[in-house]
Amino acid sequence: MEKYSAFRDRGSGIAPFFPIPTQPAGYALPFHLFLFVVRIFFLIPIAAAYFLFLSWLPIGSLGNKAVFWSMLGVPGIWWIDLGVDGVKKGSLGQNQQKLPQPGSVIAASHTSPIDALYLAAIFDPVFTRSYPGERNVQRITLLQAMLQALTPPVLTPPKDAKLVPISEILRECPGSCVAVFPECTATNGRGILPFCPSLLTVPAKTKIFPVSLKYTPADVTTPVPGSYFSFLWNLCSKPTHCIRVRIAEATFNNPPAPEPPRKNSFQTNLLDDLHSRTTKDEGMNGSEKESLDKIAESLARLGRVKRLGLGPADKIAFIKVWSKRR
Repeated sequence: MEKYSAFRDRGSGIAPFFPIPTQPAGYALPFHLFLFVVRIFFLIPIAAAYFLFLSWLPIGSLGNKAVFWSMLGVPGIWWIDLGVDGVKKGSLGQNQQKLPQPGSVIAASHTSPIDALYLAAIFDPVFTRSYPGERNVQRITLLQAMLQALTPPVLTPPKDAKLVPISEILRECPGSCVAVFPECTATNGRGILPFCPSLLTVPAKTKIFPVSLKYTPADVTTPVPGSYFSFLWNLCSKPTHCIRVRIAEATFNNPPAPEPPRKNSFQTNLLDDLHSRTTKDEGMNGSEKESLDKIAESLARLGRVKRLGLGPADKIAFIKVWSKRR
């Protein structure tokens, strides 16, 4: 396992790209096989009918959500443990402002194709794809958002990708919220990766809701790309699954800091130059980095995990080593 030590976070030793092993079925294997066959018989036709036909028809938000809940219910995702910061259990109906609303942004953890399906069933958002080091995002469909969790990370956007700031999507779709996966790749849910700067294009007065999704059993996470069959097996062969959803209080981006007045060469000194270097990180100033840190800290707190130093580039290197082992 020494060759995988480079893919563990140096501070905590957490490995966010390792697949979570499935508990052996043992004597219950025939029962699990029966569940898998029956559920696949219903799940595949429902998914195919929606993505090939129904998604192109004007069936409305209620029609879409009915299909999404069917896709969640067939594989046994029946229990949703929902918690919202600042809201007591049983009083959510009187605190709807604590939930993502049209015109707001969802900053979600990214571990499984179920993430996007659940968000679509509850909030019906506009999905986006973020890229490392890129502030603008690509608008994508629900299917693309689900498949993103099963494909390798991409460090640079494709040449034909249309990238826009999140503020522009909010203007074009005032009746919807926008879902962002700022980690840029799926993990096993044991840590939060560094964020890309796409959330910085959210206007300062727009609410950003950190949303953490965790699963029990946790083997439905897809940190290793291409694990289509193992994902379907883990999803459809277990009697039930639980989604633990935690939503933090809304946060806001810091307003843009005013540019300091220019100094002439006599007023500039070494300390000023050093400060300007230390407050910038990948093109971000101190105020912008603070905005992202607030959201990342909220996601780590909600998921009861730590923030890690590994990113999409490390995952690409991990995939190469993992593929050789397989």
